[in-house]
Amino acid sequence: MSNPAKPVALVTGATGAIGQAIARQLAGNRYHVVLAGRNESKARSAVEAIKQATGNPDVRYELVDVSRKTSVEALAARWRGPLDVLINNAAITPRRREETPEGIELQFATNVLGYFWMVESFRPTLHQAASARVVLVASYWAGDLDLNDLEFKRRRYNNNQAYRQSKQANRMLAVAWAERLRPQGIAVNACHPGDVNSKLSNNLGFGGSESPDEGARTPVWLATEPAGQQQTGKYFARRKEVTCQFASNKDAIEQLYQICLSY
Repeated sequence: MSNPAKPVALVTGATGAIGQAIARQLAGNRYHVVLAGRNESKARSAVEAIKQATGNPDVRYELVDVSRKTSVEALAARWRGPLDVLINNAAITPRRREETPEGIELQFATNVLGYFWMVESFRPTLHQAASARVVLVASYWAGDLDLNDLEFKRRRYNNNQAYRQSKQANRMLAVAWAERLRPQGIAVNACHPGDVNSKLSNNLGFGGSESPDEGARTPVWLATEPAGQQQTGKYFARRKEVTCQFASNKDAIEQLYQICLSY
């Protein structure tokens, strides 16, 4: 059970470089933090490391594969108690085209549908909080969205292009959800975390000049500071709002939302 005095935050992809830094910073801010990941041993060791680093005993993990709708829905069904902050951070960049057991291209399933299913499945729980927030970890490295070929069935799969497409989709979905969830008092914002050297960036052929803790600062700021509740449907980098070039195409945003809904 969570400590009722502490706000509760759920972080996906929480055993990766940025995800673990986000979880640790939230724990240091006296949040009850739930790390969501696929690998139990990694999740367990991340929880222990965060407890030791922060002295916060209210850190635990939940196992979920965000690329699979049934796994996300099972997590939401067994969730007990409040949820104040959902940080969608899980992302992958496989070098070859792979599919989930359900036959969905893996990067789209994880980086886009994973965010979609988490938000949609946890909507009722978030609604119960006085002022809930959703943070979508996106990227400035966004573009190449093809609404007619989201799974690279016609285009030749390129993990860089697939990643850019997924991050554009994340930024667009922040706008779609902001409209839908505003009446329920839920703020939804997207952000660029920073250029962190990680398995994800290495798979794309990049290094990274910033530490995981630097990369975590903007997502954590949106999760904990007033700006993250006062604004919704916006895109941020370095703790400042940045105009998102994809936010004005309302037709494409609605089309993307409906496509995700169809899965």
